[in-house]
Amino acid sequence: MGEEVSTWVVVLVKDFDSAKQRLGPALEPAARRTLARRNARRAIRAAEAGDRRLVVAGSVEAAALAVELGAEVLVEPRQEGQNVAAQRGIGQAIEAGADAVLLLSSDLPLVTKKSVRDLLDAAGRLSSPAVMAVPASGRGGTNALYLNPPRAIGLHFGADSLAAFRREAQSKGARFVLHRSPALALDLDEPADLARLRRAV
Repeated sequence: MGEEVSTWVVVLVKDFDSAKQRLGPALEPAARRTLARRNARRAIRAAEAGDRRLVVAGSVEAAALAVELGAEVLVEPRQEGQNVAAQRGIGQAIEAGADAVLLLSSDLPLVTKKSVRDLLDAAGRLSSPAVMAVPASGRGGTNALYLNPPRAIGLHFGADSLAAFRREAQSKGARFVLHRSPALALDLDEPADLARLRRAV
């Protein structure tokens, strides 16, 4: 066994009022807001599986929730998208001594501390440089991304991000591994995802 790796879990939490816009046809704004807050709480708690937790918060309210749950917080000065938010979180983690980071979406209604721990256990067996990605159900997206070192590759969250992460890892000589997890695969992005959630619980 090598040296102990300090792994931070960085949870990306958007402003609750602007979250889940694409669920508009299925949910009223108040219900979308409640859902976003509940999912964020679940993700922040699950992030306890890491050595340290950092929430990159898109609003003062999201930051207050993170503080309530005992996490470290970085409030975004402005909303510039998931990739910029994640890079800010990575930068703070590196400054504080992180050897590896796990970027975790806050839109995962089934995420648990055990599912995050299982991912980190699997990732911890990889030699650096390494990238481990959790596929989102059906759309080519990425719900969680482990990076060792934290800047092993650039960030490409968005459409077809999984393929983009794979391509860059290969071009940088980093090992790329998929981690399939039912608890991490479902993200609430479109009305059809609500039906998937109802079937899963």
